[in-house]
Amino acid sequence: MTKQMKAEIIAVGSELLTPDRMDTNSLFLTEELNKLGIEVVRKSIVGDNRDYLSAAFKEALERVELVIASGGLGPTEDDVTRETVADLLSRKLHLHQEILRYIEGRFRQLGREMPAVNVRQAMVPEGAEILENPRGSAPGLWLEDAGRFIALLPGPPRELKPMYQEQILPRLQRRGSSIRMFHRELRVAGMGESSVEQRIKAIYTRYAEVNTTILAAPGEIQIHLRVWTDDAAHAQKTLDEIVQGFEIALAERIFSRDGSSMEEVVAGLLTRNNSTISAAESCTGGLLAQRLTSIAGSSSYSSGTHSDERGR
Repeated sequence: MTKQMKAEIIAVGSELLTPDRMDTNSLFLTEELNKLGIEVVRKSIVGDNRDYLSAAFKEALERVELVIASGGLGPTEDDVTRETVADLLSRKLHLHQEILRYIEGRFRQLGREMPAVNVRQAMVPEGAEILENPRGSAPGLWLEDAGRFIALLPGPPRELKPMYQEQILPRLQRRGSSIRMFHRELRVAGMGESSVEQRIKAIYTRYAEVNTTILAAPGEIQIHLRVWTDDAAHAQKTLDEIVQGFEIALAERIFSRDGSSMEEVVAGLLTRNNSTISAAESCTGGLLAQRLTSIAGSSSYSSGTHSDERGR
């Protein structure tokens, strides 16, 4: 089996440690990395503090081959990512004239004079590759150090996503392995999380190479199976065996074997049987009808709803 690359994601920014902002970049990056067979083993959010950020990078580089950070590349004093990484790797920062001219040009296009503080965005650690950012003023950086890779990306998703797709993805594809993640998702109704665990534990624990996660969600229990391998046939066979065991243990409690939601399953049954459904609701505010009609093409099986609020 070829060696699998593992990664950590560091989201930088004190604003992400408040209830006002959410780190959505890590969700995008995790999905994209998984497609390449790169397993994300840890995510962290670090405020704009040099000591905490340096410790986060140092520890990550001791664990994994790839670290991707988002944020902290702006022009202000609290944007310390590039300086922190340069210090950690003992790399001097140099003014990159081409980047400086690019930033000055952006400000001219806006009819504004570039503040002196923006010069910080043109400082580049020794040996770093520039990741151009036509959608913003902060370029990204790609660094390699002792067989490890560091990608520093801007925080705004509208800048980070295209930068990843256009400049990080090709670099990772060249270094990728044939290992991929194979996944199954079953959904169960009418049972609690502990009851599901009691019925299936003896089955999934026989497969050490498969990661099994049981999650409680409103009205259902989700069972996620994940295996990382370069042997697709073996992965499918193993997952089939586990699912067959779950089907015996849980029987009709399983309503979805491909991750489909309850409303998607109901919609499929109605469509295949040329049937329709109507709902007369009291005290639910039309919730049942809303879920049934949230599926594309619902007009073919939904024949009307009535909501009676007097029961409240």
